[in-house]
Amino acid sequence: MEELRVTGTKRNAAARSDIDPEYDDILTMLEKSDTAEVYDREHLGELKKQMEAFAAKHHVDIINVNGRRVLQEVVAEVKPHRVLELGTAIGFSSMLIAENASSDVEITTMELIEKRVLTANYFISHSPFKGRIKVIPGSAGDSLNNLSAEEKFDFVYIDAAKAQYPDYFRKVYSHLTENAVVVADNVLFRGLTEQESGVPRRMRTIAKRLREYIDMVSNNPEFSTEIRHDGDGLAISKRILK
Repeated sequence: MEELRVTGTKRNAAARSDIDPEYDDILTMLEKSDTAEVYDREHLGELKKQMEAFAAKHHVDIINVNGRRVLQEVVAEVKPHRVLELGTAIGFSSMLIAENASSDVEITTMELIEKRVLTANYFISHSPFKGRIKVIPGSAGDSLNNLSAEEKFDFVYIDAAKAQYPDYFRKVYSHLTENAVVVADNVLFRGLTEQESGVPRRMRTIAKRLREYIDMVSNNPEFSTEIRHDGDGLAISKRILK
């Protein structure tokens, strides 16, 4: 059954390589997957460099250097056990979280774009966190609706469709543990969220929804929220223990 899944993945990449060159690299990686090196924690930096190079070549947005420092800092502080990530991309943030979280961490991460799912699964399978990071394909909104009521998370990282941040928080809320931390990336959105005027028309809805998200978590008495200006802005909301 596993072989059929892998073969199907290669076929998907091959079928799309004519219209999207990124699939050429994905197909090459998949074809060499059985012989490619599997990295342990000591050499994880080498794998992350490969991921950064892939992201740069194919213009995939991954968390920037300043933002990742904050994410690593918060994860290292709270040492989460059950993590939910919205927006996998190629799995770079998943790696950062796993690297700094509790040794028994389990990460559920959701990604809409098929080629990102393929790439993330490849990199995860060659990391020391294989079996601890599960990628769920499909939109984050739909995938959140499909979570069972029993699934709870003590850390949530949001980096998916910016205009959906308020909706994501509403859907995630019932799945938070009593000591949960929610980190949302890109909340300042190139500074546009803090601008009172002059926001380009095509960006207004996103800026408006991000302001709504910031207000939502900042004025929620159950959470203590800090807005960090590192990177593109991160909202760190820590649930206040009763």
